[in-house]
Amino acid sequence: MSVVVRAATPLDAGAAGDILWQSLRASPESDLHSAAEAIGACGVMIERNWITVAVLGAAVRGFLARDGQEICALYTAPTCRGQGIGRQLIDEAKSKVSRLHLQTPKANTGARRFYARQGFVPVSPANRVTTDVTSHTQTYVWQKEIAA
Repeated sequence: MSVVVRAATPLDAGAAGDILWQSLRASPESDLHSAAEAIGACGVMIERNWITVAVLGAAVRGFLARDGQEICALYTAPTCRGQGIGRQLIDEAKSKVSRLHLQTPKANTGARRFYARQGFVPVSPANRVTTDVTSHTQTYVWQKEIAA
């Protein structure tokens, strides 16, 4: 069975919210306090046309939220990690723009390795005052190569 990557519809909010909630509920940094809030947050991002979902069979197994060049969120269902779903969502985002950027917690070494494998490079926050958030996160950038 192959993964289908497509734009999210309002009916995908529950599945995307559940994936978000499962991923964040153990995180002390999460400001989402309930599954309903996670579903609501995904609903808002879907209304803004930010979310692309990865569907396997009939079920949403991952999603990427992108606002222009910024990747705001990338999550896969815990049971589907390591199956290439995140890579497929990143590849879809790369096909839409020539540059992407994101932030991930410095402590999340798995995510940092994943983004490096996808061609993202860490950058320093230029000309920004370091805050609690930026001191605990790493910014990554991907730039499409321009053929000579």
